[in-house]
Amino acid sequence: MPARKPLHRQRDTVLYVEGGRALNGRVCISGAKNASLPIMAAALLTDEPVRLHNVPEVADTDLMREIIHQLGGRVRSLGGGSLTITTHRLASQVPDELGKRMRASIVLLGALLSRTGAARLPKPGGDEIGARRVEQHIRGLRAMGADIHETKADFVAKCRHLKGARVVFDLPTVTGTENIILAAVLAEGRTEIFNAAREPHVQDLARFLVKMGAQIHGIGTDELVIEGVERLHGAEHHVIPDYLEAGTYAIAAAATGGDVTLECSPPEDLRQVLLKLEEAGVQIEVGEGEFRVRRPRRTPLRPVDMGTWVHPGFPTDLQAQYLALMTQARGESVISEYLFENRYQHVPELMRMGARISVHGRTCFVHGPTELHGTDVVVPDIRSGAALVIAALCAKGVTELHHAWHVDRGYQDLAGKLSEIGAHIERRKPHQRKAAPTTDRSYE
Repeated sequence: MPARKPLHRQRDTVLYVEGGRALNGRVCISGAKNASLPIMAAALLTDEPVRLHNVPEVADTDLMREIIHQLGGRVRSLGGGSLTITTHRLASQVPDELGKRMRASIVLLGALLSRTGAARLPKPGGDEIGARRVEQHIRGLRAMGADIHETKADFVAKCRHLKGARVVFDLPTVTGTENIILAAVLAEGRTEIFNAAREPHVQDLARFLVKMGAQIHGIGTDELVIEGVERLHGAEHHVIPDYLEAGTYAIAAAATGGDVTLECSPPEDLRQVLLKLEEAGVQIEVGEGEFRVRRPRRTPLRPVDMGTWVHPGFPTDLQAQYLALMTQARGESVISEYLFENRYQHVPELMRMGARISVHGRTCFVHGPTELHGTDVVVPDIRSGAALVIAALCAKGVTELHHAWHVDRGYQDLAGKLSEIGAHIERRKPHQRKAAPTTDRSYE
């Protein structure tokens, strides 16, 4: 059997979605992409094998695997989302053509400094959703003794010995917290991180490092204390489920008037999202390690205002999907994006589909309900892509989503999973422009 082409290289497909069908059934939630990437970076901190399970097969984890390979590590797939990472010898320079492709490559700065005493990586690319305050990373690493030179194109860092320090973030930063953790676990002395990010994936990284022998206290709080150790050893770890994927399917079920159970996904990390859905008229049933989202089509959606914030607030990575949902609510809803200044790139595409939205700074006013119609749209980033898929599921006719490779960066087999619960969605090459197949099956 030929090797699978890495997802990050499959940039020439289009998603075709035929709307008007409710989603019904059960979905198994994959491992968290945002936890897997820093955990894979953490595997560089030891020369012993690390075994990971529940790693999602998405473009960004494919890309991190290739980066580790280029640095001299060995990544061996065990199938079913399991892999081993071994790094006996490790280079310190991340190849430009790989590092530029995703923002999360920045976490390699702390890991490489900690393991090799040097790091050089290009300014990361990824989604253009607004400023990511990398200066907080740099300031923290410099406080630990790193000499970091920043150019327009890259970061070049070196250090003899990292030493524990007091690091204070003016605003919580997920990758900044992860970078300081990765640098601190092998540093000399104690590192204290104040106003640390508390997202589930930050906690999962810390738990994995503890399994490797790190001493980290305060996991899940905004104050972390890390006592540096001389070395870390290999470990085995099961990556947490992706609460952002679960939230996306929950919102899709609500938007289409469906009935979907999200398996392998504890609802605790989605309290704010589920609260908003209940306020909008959606029925939520919580079970052990799963939850059910149900909205009969005759039940109208109520408009519910929302503002994003750091965990445990409403996740910014679900703002676009929630905005798409509110186009189907009866009345005006107000959506405020407090974390990123350029995270409404989905709005022009939704308006092409017939949505009535006005943007004023970081606030959107959504006027619903709107009968959306299928058309050609362009996916600008991962979460905008998920929002456009949700809108397409609600729309009349066929929607063609171009640049659908963005969705592959964050969602494992989105089209396949949606198809299993009643959606008509297909991936094709751009020149295959036939409409998505129809059926006589009723989804009412």
